[in-house]
Amino acid sequence: MLQTPSGGAGHGTAAADTGLMMSIGTVLNVLRDEFPEVTISKIRFLESEGLIEPQRTPSGYRKFSPADVERLGHVLRMQRDHYLPLKVIREHLDAMERGEAAPLPTVGRQRDGEVGLEPVEAPAAARIGRAELLAAVGIGEQELDEWESYGLIAPLPDGVYDAEAVTVAGLVLELGRFGIEPRHLRAMKAAADREAGLVDQVVAPLKRHRNPQTRAHAEARTKELAGLTVKLHAALVQTALGVRLP
Repeated sequence: MLQTPSGGAGHGTAAADTGLMMSIGTVLNVLRDEFPEVTISKIRFLESEGLIEPQRTPSGYRKFSPADVERLGHVLRMQRDHYLPLKVIREHLDAMERGEAAPLPTVGRQRDGEVGLEPVEAPAAARIGRAELLAAVGIGEQELDEWESYGLIAPLPDGVYDAEAVTVAGLVLELGRFGIEPRHLRAMKAAADREAGLVDQVVAPLKRHRNPQTRAHAEARTKELAGLTVKLHAALVQTALGVRLP
C-alpha cells in the first residue's frame, strides 16, 4: 500500500531523516527491474508534472526517499497497465495519501474535454495525450515526430492517441536497441496495412448489412480474423528464420 508522507512538505519528506535517500541514478536501477524502459528523463518529466517531489541538496541534486520510489512505481504501473493520464494518476495517489477511499479509475470516453472515469470493472477504450505517450515510453518529441513520419504511430482525429500507440511505441523503442531503425519498419507497417485491408474486405458486407445484429457481428468477426492473421504472420516469420518463439 502507498505510504502517506509525513510532515506535509511534499512527497519526499516521508523518509528524509532515515538515511535512505537515493540519487536519481540509484532510483533508476531500482525501478528498472520492473520497468526496463524507464529513463532518467522520464523520472524528471514525472517530477515536472507534480507526480513526485524529491528533496534537493544544497547543490541542487535530487534525493529520493523510499516513499518517492514507491510512488514512482505506482505511477509507472498505472501508466503501463491502465494507460491513465498523469492528471488522473496524480489525483488518485494524492487521495490515497490523504487516507481517502480511492478505487482505481480507468479512462473512459472523453466528453466536453473532460476525462470520464468509470469503475475498473467496466473499462472503455483508453485515450492518452501526447505528453502522456512520451512519458509512458520515455522518448522525446523528435523521436515521436520521426515515428509518425513513417506512419508507425498516428494520433486520432482529435489529437490524442489510443492505447495501442503505447504498445507500438514500446516495440519500436525495443527494436531500436538492436539497431533496427524506424525507417526499417516501414515494410512491416505496409504489410500490416495490407493484412488489415484484407480483413476489412471480408467483413465489409457484414458492416453494410441492414440487420443491426449482423452489423454488430462484424466487430466480433473482425477480432477473430485479426487474431488469425497475427498468428499466421508470427508463424511465417518463425518459419522463415528457422526459429521457434516461446
